[in-house]
This record gives sequence, structure tokens and C-alpha cells, in this order.
Amino acid sequence: MTAIAARGAIDWRSRHTWRLASKNTAWCLLGCVIGDFGTIAFFQFTGIPWPTLAIMTLAIVNGLLTSIALETVILVRQMDLRTACRTAIGMSFISMIAMEAMMNGVDWMLTGGAKLTWWVVPIMLAAGFVTPLPYNYWRLKALGRACH
Repeated sequence: MTAIAARGAIDWRSRHTWRLASKNTAWCLLGCVIGDFGTIAFFQFTGIPWPTLAIMTLAIVNGLLTSIALETVILVRQMDLRTACRTAIGMSFISMIAMEAMMNGVDWMLTGGAKLTWWVVPIMLAAGFVTPLPYNYWRLKALGRACH
């Protein structure tokens, strides 16, 4: 635990930390989007009649898996494969779940289902980026750990 965490005070005004947290969040978003949007697009284009909740649940799971895979690829440059995979799973799981839940919630609220449209995708991406960003900042400041 760092001295900041021990005192309970975090300086939320660090531009450097916000930039780093934003970079980490963007990598996480990329990984989540690959699996999430790929799953929704598959069902949308094939017309397979699954319930919306089942599609969104599968999209969230696939988003988590592709994000972990991307993180592992990034981390394997710094450590062995097993350690990279375990680190990827452990360091950003809360961030990924919040991101996935928000993106799918926005999709459901705006389209009524699991549908990718030209106008909803940017809103989903913005919501998915902003939602875990404060948590990622906090992890960097309080724990000294990145969530990318």
C-alpha cells in the first residue's frame, strides 16, 4: 500500500495520471470492443433468433476474453506467458466488467436490443471509456497499479 492509500487522500488533479489512465482504458476498450461488437454483429448479421439478454451476456463474456487476450499479448513482452495471462486477468477485471456493462446498457437503452447502428456505436464507445476511467485513475494513484 502506498503512502497515498494509507492516508486515504488521492490527488485527482494529476494530468500525468489521467493521461496514463486514459491510455490504459483505451487499450482495455479496444480489447472489449473486439469481442463485444463482434458477437453483437454476428447475431445481427446472421439473424439467429437468440434472446437479447443471451446475446448481451455472450457479448460481455467475449469482450472480457478478448480484452484479457489483448492484455496478455501486451504484457508478454515484459514477462512469461503464464504470468502475463494471470496479470491480465487480475489487474483490470473490475474495469472491464464496468466497461462492458455500460456499453451493453447504452445499446439496450438506445436501440431496445443488441444492435449496432452507426449512431449508437460512438455513444457506446464513449460510455465504455468514461465509466471505468476514474477507477483506473484511482488504481494508479492509490495502488500504483495500472489497469491496461
